[in-house]
Amino acid sequence: MPACTVTAPAPATIPVPPGNPFRGRAMWIWQLRNTDGGNVAAIVAQAKRYGITAVYIKSGDGTQYWQQFSPALVNSLHQAGLRVCAWQYVYGVHPVAEADVGARAVRAGANCLVIDAESQYQSRYPAAQTYITRLRSLIGPRFPVGLASFPYVGYHLSFPYSVFLGPGGAQYNLPQMYWADIGTSVRNVYAVTYEYNEIYRRPIFPLGQLWNSGRGMSPRAIQLFDLLAEVYRAPGVSWWDWQSAPRSYFAAITRVPPLPVSFLANRTPVSIFHGSRGDPVIWAQEHLYGAGYRIAINGLFGPQMQRAVTAFQVAHRLTPSGVIDGLTWDALLRVPPVMVRWIRRQRRTVAIPVSRQGQVRSGPGPAAGARTVTEAVPHWMTRLPTHNELHRDFGAGTPPPATSARR
Repeated sequence: MPACTVTAPAPATIPVPPGNPFRGRAMWIWQLRNTDGGNVAAIVAQAKRYGITAVYIKSGDGTQYWQQFSPALVNSLHQAGLRVCAWQYVYGVHPVAEADVGARAVRAGANCLVIDAESQYQSRYPAAQTYITRLRSLIGPRFPVGLASFPYVGYHLSFPYSVFLGPGGAQYNLPQMYWADIGTSVRNVYAVTYEYNEIYRRPIFPLGQLWNSGRGMSPRAIQLFDLLAEVYRAPGVSWWDWQSAPRSYFAAITRVPPLPVSFLANRTPVSIFHGSRGDPVIWAQEHLYGAGYRIAINGLFGPQMQRAVTAFQVAHRLTPSGVIDGLTWDALLRVPPVMVRWIRRQRRTVAIPVSRQGQVRSGPGPAAGARTVTEAVPHWMTRLPTHNELHRDFGAGTPPPATSARR
């Protein structure tokens, strides 16, 4: 492939498109050279034709920065009125260096940053925390960050959603809702994704698929995905990915079919109970701890946690079932979670004491002086086999040859 060049005005002359960069319709770009040949004018023309308001362009893979995400490219797209977000695939082996790669894309002019974290980050709670802490120290606490990861939280019991989507983490959630790749229907992928993801209380921006012509993929299915985003009141939708999408799929995202009369959106959050395990349990434990109930934060819903849940429900005039359902989630998530400092070694200590007794507190008030606890990654998580609904790690891989784009 011949090398490409960009001619762009000085950065100071290019206005950044206003508004939330995640709102509206966006397309993901993996390899710029394979996206309309890297021709910026062609990309802009096609974006205008199909109502695309933002493009998410890969800017890094692990510790490697992708030169295709350049200030010149960003400025050219800004000049055309498009928002430009960077996205990086992360692995968790060198989280500090990965955060540096993300911050470099922000300095290149990105309107937002998307973290593509998948199977490699499972059970890597300390690495996720290191990455988020470093990233925020470089880009500030308010810069728009989204997480694009597995949609079926219940399949990934050791993935640190509560870190990536927790306090100081990503403000937006872009689950990879690739229904055909998962082998389910558009309706089911919405129902399951929202059931589990809503407990993290981050706005959900569905990420749909525009590749593959096999079972489950059709212009009609794409139209239904777009329609259900409105039914679920999603502020925006994005699509993976530009270089793989035939023009018939591009056309489908601009045509919305009539609303199915029998369809009802599932907005009920998942219930967890005695015997449950995984990151949703950790998320609940952090909030229970913040509410004053000194329990282990280990991702296991055991008798101690059940007693704490029952006590919390009594204190909040809820049915004392010991099950965290929709009403209990609503009350529990109003409580700021305790901050957890995750470590690798299997030893649990308390950084700031919560109570003088090593028992579950029965009162509804916050634990005295509770701010931070130190927890080791639960041993059971490190031995858990991977169960992925997606058949491959989309977007991972070595960078293309150093090329940019041409006007």
